[in-house]
Amino acid sequence: MIRVIKPGMLTTVQDTGRWGVQSRGVPVAGPMDPWSHRVANALVGNTRNAAALEVTLIGPDLEFDDERVVAIAGAEFDVTLGGRAVPMHAPFVVSSGVRLRFGARTRGARAYLAVSGGIATPPVLGSRATHVISAMGGFDGRALRAGDVLPLFPSPPAPSVGAPAARIVPLPDRTARVRVMPGPQLDYFADDALVVLESAPYTIRSDSDRMGFRLQGPALTHARGADIISDATPLGVLQVPASGQPILLMADRQTTGGYPKIATVITADLAVAGQLGPGDAITFAVCTARDAMAALIAQERALLPLEAHQA
Repeated sequence: MIRVIKPGMLTTVQDTGRWGVQSRGVPVAGPMDPWSHRVANALVGNTRNAAALEVTLIGPDLEFDDERVVAIAGAEFDVTLGGRAVPMHAPFVVSSGVRLRFGARTRGARAYLAVSGGIATPPVLGSRATHVISAMGGFDGRALRAGDVLPLFPSPPAPSVGAPAARIVPLPDRTARVRVMPGPQLDYFADDALVVLESAPYTIRSDSDRMGFRLQGPALTHARGADIISDATPLGVLQVPASGQPILLMADRQTTGGYPKIATVITADLAVAGQLGPGDAITFAVCTARDAMAALIAQERALLPLEAHQA
C-alpha cells in the first residue's frame, strides 16, 4: 500500500483512460502526458495501462508498506528517498516505511510515479483513471488527500536498476512548439485563420485545467459563425468559441462540443502540450499527415526497448 502523507497540489490516479464509452457521454480522462505515463510504467515492468500517479506542479510525500520498485518520469522534480536524491527516468527501490518526498519542480508541469504491480483502486467502466469533474474512478473520484491509503497489486519480478532512460520527447521549459493538422471544421474560419494561428505564441490562462487549456493570443475569425451541431471532441483539438480565443481540449475533455474546431495537435506532440501549465506559452505549427505519422512512428520505436520487459 501507499500512504499519502502530503497530497501535493493535484495528485490523481491515472491509467491510459476510459476509452470506448464516449458515445454514452463518458469522458476518457487518463494522463495529460501519455508518453511519460508509459515510460514510468515500462521502467518498473508494468503494462502500459497500469494505474500510476499523476503529480501536478507540487508533488506529494508518500510512504510504502512494502518494498517496491518505483520510477518517476515527466516533469523534473527534486525527489528524495529517506533524504537522499533519487534519479528521474530510472527505476529505484523503495523500502517499507521510508518516505519518498517531492521537492522543487524545475521543468515541466506533470510527473508520473509508477509502482511495480500498479495501483489497485477499483475500476469504473473498465478504467482506474480519475475524472475529477464527474467524481469517477481513481481514489473516490478525486485528487489524493493526506491520510489516503492506496492499494497495490502484487509486484512482478523487479527490472534491473540501471542508468536513466533517454528522454525522447523534449520537456518544455515554460514554452513549447507543437504541431497541428488542420480541421475538422477549418471551413468555418476566415481564409487566413491558420496563418493567424501560427503567427504568435498563445499564453495558457490561469483558469485552465485538465479539461482544457484556455488560450490568450491572436484572435481567430469565424467565417460561418461560432456554433455547430455538437460533434466529437478528440484529444488535442482546438475549438474556437465566439471570442476567437482557442481552447485546447485535454485529457478530461467533454465527449462532444458545439464550437468549430480549427486544428488538432498531432499525437506525437500531446506529451509536450501536457507538460505545460498556467502562464506558459504555446506556439502552433501546421504539419502534414505524413509528418505526423513519421513523428509517431519514431516515438513508438524509441519505446520498444523499454516496453520489451513489461509484465
